Amino acid sequence: MTRVATPHGHVRDDEFGERHVYEPHRVGLPPLRKYFSELWRRREFALELSRTNLRAQHFNSVLGQVWLVVNPLMLATVYFILVSILRGGTRGWPFFAHLIAGLFAFHLVSQSMTKGAKSVVKGGRLILNSAFPRTLLPIASVTTAFIQFLSTMVIYAVVHAVAGLPFGPHLLWTIPIVALLLIFATGVATFVSAAQVYFRDISSFLPYATRIWLYGSPILYYVDEVPDRFKPIIFANPLTPLLGSWSDVINLGQAPSTGMMLAGAAWAFGALLVGMLFFISREREFAVRL
Repeated sequence: MTRVATPHGHVRDDEFGERHVYEPHRVGLPPLRKYFSELWRRREFALELSRTNLRAQHFNSVLGQVWLVVNPLMLATVYFILVSILRGGTRGWPFFAHLIAGLFAFHLVSQSMTKGAKSVVKGGRLILNSAFPRTLLPIASVTTAFIQFLSTMVIYAVVHAVAGLPFGPHLLWTIPIVALLLIFATGVATFVSAAQVYFRDISSFLPYATRIWLYGSPILYYVDEVPDRFKPIIFANPLTPLLGSWSDVINLGQAPSTGMMLAGAAWAFGALLVGMLFFISREREFAVRL
């Protein structure tokens, strides 16, 4: 008869004469340089996983791409009519373009978050049978949302032209703004995907949270229209600086303010830091919780 260590470090006898040692799981950060090196080396894995997700959503079919665009277009039309009724008159094509652009940008973040929340739980077989940086799973979800976003911007270009909004070099500012949106989306996606492992109801709660988040973002209105008493609430929204800058560039045809871009960058990199560190510090525990 042997002595066997229990999960809490205690030792007990085993009647079968075999020795089994179970050690408590250690959670913490691995060597980050090695981790991110492996993450970069496996980047093709995330891209291929994203392509698989797109095929599952029939993205390569005509109907799949039509629905991708029709859904936010219908939502924008409903909001446009509602806002026009509340204000007692139409706001014209420029505001409709603002709605469409804002909804597409917000959709990039919200889809990254909602799809990313399920990425680790749905990837249970991969996690149990393969060795790879688990952050590739939520990153694949962000990649999927970004590819869909690029398709919607083709439709927005038509709306932009119909609305008579300016084309010019100022539109190059959309590149760093979208980059910051992607960084922010990656941080949020990694955080909620790790949290979903511990709290399985998060994915059910997210659709309601994103709807409230939408109403608190400068999409149904311009930032400068917000009354002073509500500005502290609006600017507590991490997307306000980026969506405000997005609207300035696309609708007003001007460069975003330095303050707004710096605030947006701070939110984006802060979310990435918190999300990635939380995810990486917990990922060694995922296999025993799935």
